[in-house]
Amino acid sequence: MSALFFDIDGTILSDITHEIPESALEALKKAQENGHKTFINTGRTVCSIPPVIKNIPFDGFLCGCGTHLVYGDEVIFHHSIPYERGREIIQSMKNCKVEGFLEGTEDIYYSNRISRLEPVESSRRYMAGLGLGREQAMEETGYEYDKILIYIDEIADGERFFKETGDVLQHIDRLGGVYECIQKGYSKATAIECVKKELHLSDDDIYAFGDSSNDFDMIKAAGHGVIMGKHDPVLEPYAEYITDTVEHDGLYKAMEHYGLI
Repeated sequence: MSALFFDIDGTILSDITHEIPESALEALKKAQENGHKTFINTGRTVCSIPPVIKNIPFDGFLCGCGTHLVYGDEVIFHHSIPYERGREIIQSMKNCKVEGFLEGTEDIYYSNRISRLEPVESSRRYMAGLGLGREQAMEETGYEYDKILIYIDEIADGERFFKETGDVLQHIDRLGGVYECIQKGYSKATAIECVKKELHLSDDDIYAFGDSSNDFDMIKAAGHGVIMGKHDPVLEPYAEYITDTVEHDGLYKAMEHYGLI
């Protein structure tokens, strides 16, 4: 038995068609029939996983870059940013004129004002389509969150924000002024380690499939790191195999290459 870990966006779900190729669904089904365990390993918090992904019978969902881990029907680990520190970070965003949104287990939190940056408002519309980000503004209290996505432009003081939050957050450069701010000490790699211990697996039993910079730790930690045909170049030195793009049956080809299906 092996454990297979998959990123969502750009790996299973096409960024172009916004659909999952039939070949990917077939590969996942065959892998499970062959006795392998399949896991989503994503930067998204659990509330924002698209229904099309939730409807696939994965063995587990590892969310929020290693901060919320579900195996079967059981939450085996969860860690949020400490409440008071979380309020201070929100104030730092305001002071540094950093735009973005907070990602929690229960919901996504946006400012109660309209952002000056269209990507933030675009994400707000996307999350609203999932039924998220409408109940409570980030300026309100009484909720916890696990990570942040921020956008740095010429108005924002990104350097100051990184310094003020560096005790709690690791800032992953997603390029184009976008930064994924995840809790220090947690990552897609720590999620893999947790499952590896739970299932008593070795490094050689671990296969990871990803495409972007937030998959770096996951690809590096896996015994077999696979990156998609369209990928962030930072992953290449740590990938064992480069497959085709999502749209051209990349997952199926990679899993066939390794004899998993």
